[in-house]
Amino acid sequence: MSKNKIVVVGSLNMDLVVSADRMPKAGETIQGSAIRYVPGGKGANQALCCARLGAETVLIGNVGDDLFGSRLLDYLKNDGVDVRHVGIRPEVPSGIAAITLTKEDNSIVVVPGANALTSPEDAKTLEGVLEPGDIVLLQLEIPLPTVREALRIARAQGAVTVLNPAPYRELDEEMLRLAHYLTPNETELESLIGRSVASDSDLRESLGQWIKDQPSRLIVTRGARGCSYLENGELRTVAPPRVEVVDTVGAGDAFNGGLACGLARGWALEESIRFAIRVSSLAVTKFGAQEGMPTLAEVEAAGRDGN
Repeated sequence: MSKNKIVVVGSLNMDLVVSADRMPKAGETIQGSAIRYVPGGKGANQALCCARLGAETVLIGNVGDDLFGSRLLDYLKNDGVDVRHVGIRPEVPSGIAAITLTKEDNSIVVVPGANALTSPEDAKTLEGVLEPGDIVLLQLEIPLPTVREALRIARAQGAVTVLNPAPYRELDEEMLRLAHYLTPNETELESLIGRSVASDSDLRESLGQWIKDQPSRLIVTRGARGCSYLENGELRTVAPPRVEVVDTVGAGDAFNGGLACGLARGWALEESIRFAIRVSSLAVTKFGAQEGMPTLAEVEAAGRDGN
């Protein structure tokens, strides 16, 4: 069990995944082969990951008063996520992502629905939930003013803040100062720093400059290469174990959940990152972002096996 609890402020979506042999052309109707209704949303994904890893986990967000909303909440509750602070909004539907999936590609249309109503007032729920040392985990699928308010309250309450800047949106200086840890992928990093990063030396230079300019710590996820961060001026890269990849959707959410859990246990950053890499590597071996989130027992077993 974790030393401190984790409070996730973020989105809940139902993913409607349609499989087809190819993408339709403009104005064309084609026949699909299957449809899956897959619980998703970065906030929900990360919260469920934390709960499966044994952390006391609270989720703050919104769903619609509809079938998708109730299914999303039931799925989270079954894995031990505290959803008492998820609002049920009758005026809008639950958020959805409509995904067309082929062997070669995918296309995604996101309708925020109730996620767009997650307001700074919702973020104030943190004041009655947080204790010093707790972890607050955030993403960018809810309005930026809400993210900013959550960061402000978390820092005022003595919590540790982890901001996953995905999907990427421009962040102001205050938000960058309020985040203890930022966890972009390589594409998001380039948007964040305003320059391309083509090599490890570019990455080391970029992270070094960031430390000079900003108080937040950058931890960069790099897909099959694992993740990199700067320690005492040295670029450190933690490679993932080799696994059979089934579905990479949710890998970043699994990493963030694992990182938050390590920090909640009071582990050093390097140990937390290595744990997060093991979590994300296991997540990609199953279909579905939430379905693929491993349990603590599975992560520990993988560690014993040397994976």
